[in-house]
Amino acid sequence: MSIDIRGLAPLLQVFDMPASIKFYCEVLGFEVVSTSKPNPNHWMLLRLNGAELMLEPIYPEDKRPPVPDPARVFAHADTEIYFGCPDMDAVYTHLREHGVNVKEPRIAYYGMKQLYLTDPDGYILCFQWPHQAEFGLAFS
Repeated sequence: MSIDIRGLAPLLQVFDMPASIKFYCEVLGFEVVSTSKPNPNHWMLLRLNGAELMLEPIYPEDKRPPVPDPARVFAHADTEIYFGCPDMDAVYTHLREHGVNVKEPRIAYYGMKQLYLTDPDGYILCFQWPHQAEFGLAFS
């Protein structure tokens, strides 16, 4: 028997909580569904169409250095979050309309139509969906 898992919510530690909230909520469309008390900027749970993501600042507000640690930002390049999105062209248009500099979606050799970008902290985000016309793939 397997474990009855009903969801997954990655936790990202971010340098600038307001900038991350703006990106995830205003650009991508997530909404804040829960926060820490009494300081809501210490931790947040975001949700969009059942997808959940948690944000937490790396530093307390009064101890944050003026700029991010380059080594830490570099290490974020090994963290990738994949979002299933059936209309990749709409994702591209939406991101461009919100000022995100992103390349058009491409079809990977394994049949996924994908679009990559990074968030304000350097985490890699991939929006993807099987490219049915070429490979006959589909999510059920």
